[in-house]
Amino acid sequence: MNDKNSTSKKSVQKGSARKDTARKNEPQGLHKLAPTDLPVKKVGIIAKLRNYFFTGLIVVGPVSITVYIIWTLISFVDGWVKPLLPKIWQPETYNVTVPGIGVAFSIIILIIVGAFVANLFGRTIISFGEQVVGRMPVVRGVYGALKQIFETVLSQSQTSFQKVGIIEYPRRGLYSIVFVSTDTTGEIHHKCNKSENGMLSIFLPTTPNPTSGYLLFVPREDVTILDMKVEDAAKMVISAGLVVPEYQADLKELATSAGPSDKPVPESPAKT
Repeated sequence: MNDKNSTSKKSVQKGSARKDTARKNEPQGLHKLAPTDLPVKKVGIIAKLRNYFFTGLIVVGPVSITVYIIWTLISFVDGWVKPLLPKIWQPETYNVTVPGIGVAFSIIILIIVGAFVANLFGRTIISFGEQVVGRMPVVRGVYGALKQIFETVLSQSQTSFQKVGIIEYPRRGLYSIVFVSTDTTGEIHHKCNKSENGMLSIFLPTTPNPTSGYLLFVPREDVTILDMKVEDAAKMVISAGLVVPEYQADLKELATSAGPSDKPVPESPAKT
């Protein structure tokens, strides 16, 4: 009878030992979510070459397009500014080609003009010139609109599009990305505001060209503010939703669902 009990105890101990060993060999933490029993699919030489091609295209494509745009802009500015420079200042006079010389002179001229307008004498001349332009029927409308756009975009005291949100547009149940410009003020707020929380002036961009869109004035409670950055939202609009920024809440939820490791952390031996 004692031999049977000892044999059963040994079998139980062996079974528990196997379970402990299997538990130690199991992946811990986030590794639990990674499947390890999936069949390994062999990749052919054509598939590898295709993957290498697209990887190279992803790396070289943005760099090439950026360099092309910058070079086109520099060439455009040089084509406008260099003919206005005296020949003694043009590198071609000395049989030297220096790309960007027009851009450099343009920056210097803008700095000089800004320093001139910053003082009282310069502001007086600019004010007199604006009064003359204001009396021209067609020119004053174009000049006033362009001046307001430049002051809004380049103003250092007010920054545009600091937040990204979504609204239900064009109907209930459909959502669109919007850029929050500012709080609605003035006559529109006075005549259209029916909310206790006020209204927001938002810009609804079009895809894939975010420079065009619609200016909307909506109640504040109808706009859901996102944690997304403005740059990430612009990338999402330009790519028609193909480029989606990472959401930190998903990573936190993934780490929480994985749970803590069941394997005890060994204590470091005390130093003597």
